[in-house]
Amino acid sequence: MALNVLQNKLKSLAELKQIRDQLRKAGKKVVFTNGVFDLLHRGHVEYLEQARALGDVLLVGINSDASVKLVKGDWRPLVNQEDRAMVLAGLSAVDYICYFDEETPQNIISTLLPDVLVKGGDYTIDKIVGRDVVEAHGGQVVTIALTPGISTSELLKRMARLIKQGKISA
Repeated sequence: MALNVLQNKLKSLAELKQIRDQLRKAGKKVVFTNGVFDLLHRGHVEYLEQARALGDVLLVGINSDASVKLVKGDWRPLVNQEDRAMVLAGLSAVDYICYFDEETPQNIISTLLPDVLVKGGDYTIDKIVGRDVVEAHGGQVVTIALTPGISTSELLKRMARLIKQGKISA
């Protein structure tokens, strides 16, 4: 059952482009966001729910394992791309998922031209990759406030402290 969910939601960029074209013809408002989504937590779920509420369909670009290594370093991701995609596919807020190998989602955004481009509140609008392309095509760019005190980085720091204190073993 779970693999069917992933198969139904995980698409190549070419497949997602066809879906996007069909959605555009149907007058649907398409929202796009992207991220690593390593160690999925409450903050991710709240963020994706809020992003989905901005339109009819939510497309999520996931950094591939190779992309994560470029962005975060050789020791990341902690969870491989298929497992990260499987967890995201299980969320009702997520309609479709696509991997990207590049350092940024510029190519996906330029290909899909979403109606709404969403990033977390840790970004300023002027620093969001793809903003220029989306706005040039009449779309909008939105930031969503992060859930205070909850992030993958904070979880990793907490685990490191607990290991150092001997409360958990590595």
